[in-house]
Amino acid sequence: MNRFEKPRLPSEARIRYLDGDFQIESPGTFVRCAVTGQAIPIDELKYWSVSRQEAYVDAASALKRYQECHRNA
Repeated sequence: MNRFEKPRLPSEARIRYLDGDFQIESPGTFVRCAVTGQAIPIDELKYWSVSRQEAYVDAASALKRYQECHRNA
């Protein structure tokens, strides 16, 4: 970090999830998992649902949400 950079305080970002990509609508350092509530750093975000516009911390959480939504359909 150089002397002109300010350290970023942790804050929740607002993201629009797209197919294979996402757009940051409101800057931040993390998003929350829709299943566990765990903070996911933006640079580690790998799992999300375009149709539900939700992020997931891992594949197991994504599968759990998928099963919940399709069991009730």
